[in-house]
Amino acid sequence: MSTQAEQGAGDLIDVEIGAPAHGGHFVARYQGRVVFVRHALPGERVRARLTDAGEGARFWRADAVEVLDASEHRVPHFWPAADALARHAAGELPVGGAEFGHAELGYQRELKASVVREQLERLAGLKVSDVGFSGVEAAPGERPNGLGWRTRTAYSVDAAGALAMNAYHSDRLVPIEDMPLAVPAINELGLAALPLHGLARIEVAAPSAGGAPLVLLVEDPTARPGAAARVAKALPEGSNVAAITQQGGSAADGAGTLRRLRGRTWVAERAAGREYRVTGEGFWQIHRCAPDALNEAVQQILAPQPGQAFADLYAGAGLFTVPLAHAVGPEGVVLSIEGAPGTSKDARRNVHGLDQALIRQGRVEKVLRQEVSRLPGGLVGVVLDPPRTGVGRDGVAAVAAARPARIAYVSCDPASFARDIRDFALKGYVLESVRALDLYPHTHHVECIGALVPAPKG
Repeated sequence: MSTQAEQGAGDLIDVEIGAPAHGGHFVARYQGRVVFVRHALPGERVRARLTDAGEGARFWRADAVEVLDASEHRVPHFWPAADALARHAAGELPVGGAEFGHAELGYQRELKASVVREQLERLAGLKVSDVGFSGVEAAPGERPNGLGWRTRTAYSVDAAGALAMNAYHSDRLVPIEDMPLAVPAINELGLAALPLHGLARIEVAAPSAGGAPLVLLVEDPTARPGAAARVAKALPEGSNVAAITQQGGSAADGAGTLRRLRGRTWVAERAAGREYRVTGEGFWQIHRCAPDALNEAVQQILAPQPGQAFADLYAGAGLFTVPLAHAVGPEGVVLSIEGAPGTSKDARRNVHGLDQALIRQGRVEKVLRQEVSRLPGGLVGVVLDPPRTGVGRDGVAAVAAARPARIAYVSCDPASFARDIRDFALKGYVLESVRALDLYPHTHHVECIGALVPAPKG
């Protein structure tokens, strides 16, 4: 066996797997060095291929390619394209996006709960028993197998014109036949059977309550024109189809030229008993059950009443803004701030007729500082639903300066959530309670919903 100093990416090592770590990895040790291993489970002994290693590195990364002693919680992977062991055995890489698919669904939630606890204790300095955390809950209405929940998917097209997705942290494209995590309406489009030459990507949005998906065909600027029109004709009747011609980025960036090919360029969504319109470039929660589940959690934390003032920050298409506006009524006000121009336009449409909703587009903390003094009576509560990077110190400072009585923080990343909770504590706010919902089954991701209140005086 080669010495540690000689080993590098591609080498095989045998390791015992320990606790889960944030990001879908598990902690192992090899000759005194920490190795973060994917596609394993605690208690297993595996053979792993190093993917990131070197004598000067603080830690190494590796993928399990063979299980020598299996966990009792290991199950056959539901998706052949993402089955790491089978793909590595065939000399191929697995597709990303289903890295926990080899574990029992209930055990996946135990792993995620362990990560949430560790992040809150290590980064925020909390005892989770003090904030009522009792584990990761299944989303209301979740299917027993945890499949068919994604209402938004993004695919690539490989050089052969086949539907594909990226391997984890790689430019390598893996051809796929279907996407088992997607809602049936997306798989029923039959994208893998279509000739996709001339396209760079395909992005699909399906309404969570059912209905025809919106298919965005992103054309390859280096290919001959006409691919999007050709593929649109091959899609099932009733599909909504648009084409995007651009030089880079994604449809969500709002860059490039969008042209309608069939139907409409938006999908109708419904949450908390309200109707929404979300365009192809707009943001909406991915899990089909998430909009209702998160709205219920936010309403419980904020308990809005007529005449009160709230702020919905990182507001997206207005998922929380609309119910809050109805709750506070014409005498109240909801300041809704979103950074992305296209998504902010969606929010403006969705609050049509609700004059108490003030839609603002721009950098959240800057706009909040400008607008908060104009709110009558001051802020009663704030909703935070930031991107994966979190609110950040400047955002925390801006929210704390507004002195809301309650903050509902919705986070899709436990690490940035814990860091922001720590920063809120420095500004006089404490985490009163926290829940975690499994809105991303078969992946390492988890959604946290925290309630923050001003720290007791004295």
